Amino acid sequence: MTRQVLVVDDDAAVREALAQTLELADLDPLPAGSFVAAKDRITPDFDGVILSDIRMPGRDGFFLLDHTLKLDPELPVILLTGEGDIPMAVDAMKRGAFGFLEKPCASAELLPILERALKTRELVLENRRLKAQLESGDPAARMIFGRSEQSEALRRRIRQLARLTGEVLVTGAPGAGISKVAEVIHLSSPAAQRPFVKRASAGLGPEALDAAFQEAAGGSLYLDEIAGLGQAAQFALAELMERGAPARLIAGCSTALRQAVEEGGFNADLYYRLEPLSVHSPALKERPEDIPVMFRQYVAQAAEQSGMAAPEVTPEVVAGLMTRDWPGNARSLMSAAMRFVLSGGEAEEERPSDLGLAEQMAQIEKSLLSAALKRHAGHASAAAEALKLPRKTFYDKLAKHGLRPESFR
Repeated sequence: MTRQVLVVDDDAAVREALAQTLELADLDPLPAGSFVAAKDRITPDFDGVILSDIRMPGRDGFFLLDHTLKLDPELPVILLTGEGDIPMAVDAMKRGAFGFLEKPCASAELLPILERALKTRELVLENRRLKAQLESGDPAARMIFGRSEQSEALRRRIRQLARLTGEVLVTGAPGAGISKVAEVIHLSSPAAQRPFVKRASAGLGPEALDAAFQEAAGGSLYLDEIAGLGQAAQFALAELMERGAPARLIAGCSTALRQAVEEGGFNADLYYRLEPLSVHSPALKERPEDIPVMFRQYVAQAAEQSGMAAPEVTPEVVAGLMTRDWPGNARSLMSAAMRFVLSGGEAEEERPSDLGLAEQMAQIEKSLLSAALKRHAGHASAAAEALKLPRKTFYDKLAKHGLRPESFR
C-alpha cells in the first residue's frame, strides 16, 4: 500500500509540522511550498494523495484541485484552511475534493482521512492495473499475477523463453502455477495460435508420448511432473529430441530433478537438454507481498465464474491471509478466494488465534521486512528502497521487530 502524501503549503513551519506528524504515523511526506513546486509530482500514476492549503499566493489550493482532477479525477485531494469558512468547504467538496479540514487540525482528525484517501488511491491504481492487464496483448502481464520483484522477474523470463525455440523446464513448489507458466510461455511464443497439449507424465508410454507430440504438432506439448516419466518413455523422449520433435516440449517439475539424475532415476541426456532453458515459479512464501494482489485477482475470477458479486477484500481479510503459511501456494489461495466469494465475504481462519488485528499486522510487517532483506542479501538500503520506505522508518521498523540486516547475508 502506498504511503506518500504530497504536502503543499506556503508556510514552512506548517509544512514541517505536518511532515513530522505524517512521519510519526509511518507515512511518507513530500513537502512542497507552492503549486509550482508540487505540479511535477501530480500525475495520473502518482501513487499517493495530496494534502494542500487553500490560501496560498498565486495559484491557490482550488487551482491545484482543478488541475489535479483534470489530470486524474480519481486522485484524492484533501484541502486545509484556517478560515473556518463553511461555504468554502461546500464549494471544495462540490468541485471534487476528497475532504476538507480546518487548520490547525489534530492528528486524530487528519490521519483517518489520509488513511481512507490512501486506501482509495491504492484500490483505484490496482483496478487500473488489472484493466490494463486484461486489455494487454501480453499474456505474461495478463495471466501472471503479482507486483513483487520475483513476479516481474518471472514475467521477463517467460517473455525471453517464448522468443526461443528450445525445450523448456518449469520448476516450482506444488501449487505454484507450473502448468500456468508453461501455458503462458506457449501463448507468448510465435506458435501461440497452434495447439497447446497437456499430458501427465506418470504412466505415459513411448507410443502415447509420440501420439501426444503429433497432436501438438507445430505448437507445444506440456508434460506435467516429468520426473514421473518411465525409463522407456524417457529414453524415447531423449531420442525424439535428438531427431527433432514436431512440437516444442515444455516440461514441469515440482521435485529435485537434478537429484533424480544423480541417483539414476532420470535420464541425464534429457535433463541436460531441458536445464539450459529453465524458469522457476516462486512460492508464495518467496513473495508474500503478492498475496493480497493475487487474492483480489482470484476473488474477481471466482465472482465472475459463480455469477456472484465480488465481496470487499478488507484490511482485516488481508491480515488473515498474510498470517497463513499457504503450503499449497497459488492453488490453495485460489480455493480460498472461491470459498470467500461463495460465503459472501466471510473471512476464514486456518487456525484459532488470540492475536488482535494490531498483532497480526505486526506479524505481516515483520514477514515483509524479512523477505525484503532476504531478497537483497541483507543490504538494508536496497531493501528499504524496494519497500518504498524512508531509511529512518525502515531502521526503526527493524529495531521494533528485532531484525538485524547482517543475519540475512
